Parts: sequence; C-alpha cells; structure tokens
Amino acid sequence: MRVIILFFVLLFSLETSAQEAFQSSYILVLGVAQDGGYPHMGCQKNCCKMAWKHQKLRKNVVSLALVDPKSKKWWLFEATPDIKQQLQDFQKKTNEAYPYLPEGIFITHAHIGHYTGLMEFGREVMSTNGLKVYTLPKLKSFLEQNGPWSQLVKLNNINLVILSADQSIDIANNKITAFTVPHRDEFSETAGFKIETSTKRYLFIPDIDKWSKWNKNIIDEVKNVDMAMLDATFYSNTELGNRPIAEVPHPLVTETESLFSKEVNSIKSKIFFIHFNHTNPLLWDKNTEKQVLKNGFNVAKQGDFYY
Repeated sequence: MRVIILFFVLLFSLETSAQEAFQSSYILVLGVAQDGGYPHMGCQKNCCKMAWKHQKLRKNVVSLALVDPKSKKWWLFEATPDIKQQLQDFQKKTNEAYPYLPEGIFITHAHIGHYTGLMEFGREVMSTNGLKVYTLPKLKSFLEQNGPWSQLVKLNNINLVILSADQSIDIANNKITAFTVPHRDEFSETAGFKIETSTKRYLFIPDIDKWSKWNKNIIDEVKNVDMAMLDATFYSNTELGNRPIAEVPHPLVTETESLFSKEVNSIKSKIFFIHFNHTNPLLWDKNTEKQVLKNGFNVAKQGDFYY
C-alpha cells in the first residue's frame, strides 16, 4: 500500500511540475539574422543564391517574443524591418491565442535592424495608440528628437518607457533587466537584456563589439543563466572579403568558442548563437553547424520555443 501511495504522490508531483512549466513564460525566436536579413540585399554569392530561390530558407532579422500564458500577454524584443512578417509568424506559432500586438517592445539600440520596424506603428499603417516601447535614455532621446520617430511619439502611436541600466522592471510574471554593452553607438547606447521568468533566466546580447571590451565577464554571465543568446554575426574574420571586418567589430563565433573552451559542456550548451550575417556559414552550411554542436554549443533556430 505504501508503494502505491508513493507512486501516486510522485505522479501528482510530476503532473504539477508539468502544469507549472506549461504555464510559465517562455521565449519564441522570431528571427536570427543580422540587420540585413537573409538573403541579403544585393548578394548573389553562393551564400544567398539558394535562399533567393527557396522561401523556406530565408531568415528574419533577429527578434524574440516573451510569452506569458498566465496573463495572456506577450512582449517583443527588437522592432526589425521584418516586423510585419514576425507578428504574423507569432500569431501562427501561438495559434492566435494572444493579441496581435505585443504588450510592449524592448529595443537594444539604434541600428536599422533593431528599431526601424517602429515605422509600422505610425498612421500610415497600424496607427497604434500608446504602444509601450522600452529603451535606455539615449535611445529614448534619439526617438523623441528625430523624425519620423518623433511623430510616433507626438501622435502617441508609441509610449516611450525609459529603462535604467542594471535595474530590473517587472512585467506580469517576469523580470527584465537592461544593461549596456560596448558597440558602435553612433545614435544611442546599446543594450543587452536579462529576461527572468518563474522558471528560467535568459541572456540576450545580439550585438557587442568584443567580449574583452565589456565591463562584465561573459563567462560568469552565462553561468548565471539557463540560456544565453549571443552575438554570432561572423564566424571568421575572412567572410567579408571586399570590406574590412574592423569596420563592423563583433565577437567571432570561433573567438567565443575559444573563450569557453575550458568550460564544461553544461556551460557551453547554454550558449545559443544568434544574429548571423548572411556570410556566416551557420545560416547555410550544415557541416559548420555540426561542428559547433560537436564543440558543445547551440545555434538558435527561427520559430523555436525555449521553455
């Protein structure tokens, strides 16, 4: 009898855990490519040829959705040039169980792949009313002082909500913390985000110059989360060919792998590379992806859920 009771207690415990996991917030990846998307405008090289021919190979610019089943709300990270497709993809992937528009949008910085989708919320298209857009101070000022973004603010299409670096805010059942990273900050600072749900902690750094320039230790930061989506713009320093890669500094995939080479696989496996330039073979070469997986790391996939 005691064995039977223990069995049902264990079964109830497992069912309860499963229900809690199902009700906790999760991440949906809506894009994995660098600002120009994949295939890239003007590219007729081998890296893009197949993607021009086959729609299923194309990838949106990097973006995430944070989905909260309890509140039936969701939040978008980055307002990309592909935002129209991404909102549609979100509806399809979630079986239209959530509002079409997110509860708010978190933006990392003022480079074209990360904020220009905001134009779709103006009166020419959606004409939204007070859609919350979360930014750090310099990006907030940039949007307020420069058209056409300033018109979105003036007409209350968007409601800018200022974030403070390294200070968390609560949204529904989740906690979001913005922090600054070194990047080409021509118009604004550059943020990364830590996303904390009731069950998981995610790190999102789609753009950074080099890990060594950051005032934080990326190894420690990865150890303190369950999943880290990290800048993987370029795989190697020979990709651009006709353009100095120093003009667009990013940590190479091989550099990040080398940095974590002495860590155990349970740490390496937390890293999911994201934000791929069209030249990065992780977008189109299965052998390169297999090697990265063999090395203990992961590759973020558009359309995948991460609980």
